[in-house]
Amino acid sequence: MSHTLSNARFFAGSGFPELAQGIVQHLNAKLSPITIKKFSCGEIYVRFDETMRGKDVFLIHTIRPAYTNEDFIELFLMCDAAKRSFARSVHVILPHFGYSRQDKIHDARETISAKLMADLLVTSGAQHMVTIQFHSDQTQGFFDIAVDNLSMRKTFVEYFASRKMSDTVVVSPDAGGAKMAKKFADELGTDLAILHKSRPAHNVAEITEVVGNVAGKTCIIVDDMIDTAGSVCAAKKALIKNGANPEIYLCATHAIFSGPAYHRLQEANFTEIVVSNSIPIPLAEQKKNPALKIVDTAPLLAHVIENILEEKSVSKLFF
Repeated sequence: MSHTLSNARFFAGSGFPELAQGIVQHLNAKLSPITIKKFSCGEIYVRFDETMRGKDVFLIHTIRPAYTNEDFIELFLMCDAAKRSFARSVHVILPHFGYSRQDKIHDARETISAKLMADLLVTSGAQHMVTIQFHSDQTQGFFDIAVDNLSMRKTFVEYFASRKMSDTVVVSPDAGGAKMAKKFADELGTDLAILHKSRPAHNVAEITEVVGNVAGKTCIIVDDMIDTAGSVCAAKKALIKNGANPEIYLCATHAIFSGPAYHRLQEANFTEIVVSNSIPIPLAEQKKNPALKIVDTAPLLAHVIENILEEKSVSKLFF
């Protein structure tokens, strides 16, 4: 164990302890003990069960769709406890940053929730954050601390390149994701298509036009997240209608999978649904849909932590 790693302490929030365990295993380290519980009134209690004075503290958590507010409060309390316990540095490892879609004012008198969550993390004591793919790049500017905004793109590209598929086209389900999809297509060496999407209401999507040639092509729909799966299922129907090969793949970083998502994805019958484990996916749901392929984020996050402790660049991991 290196000198820098020996001074580090790793703590897991209740959001995804299995991922935290995977990260420290890659580092040949271990999780330190922490007490997290609820009082009868519902308030959350956090206490670190060993000293962290002068230590480099890494708080490993994620924001789950069914526990968004609870997970954030728990993380704020963890940061606050670390700050008040004289930690030398407080690093938040947060693969999925909740509220990320509320990053601008779409309609009058709305809140910009992503900015508020960033402010609360900084106020609570976070000095640095590592996350995976914000919903929009501007979110990084909401933080008054350093943020490493990682990408799973290279890992996903390697996965699909290993499949050796022919006549493929990368598809962005909306204009907002075109930049990300273009990088994906360039690295995979394929063409790009873009769908024109409108949202008449929250969690409702309508595909009105396909820009690009998809006829006879094997399509890979690429998005940053899948929430209720309405957009991606509508995208598949639009691609089939425009002559695409019925063998259609879906790839996304964050598997939020809320509401009717699991049912919709099963009904849609994608060839494969490739996602990261930035958010825990119940084993029962994995078994129900054999098309679901989960890519582990632990090696990437462990590599980043190693570089942080050794004061090496991590930019090559996400640009």
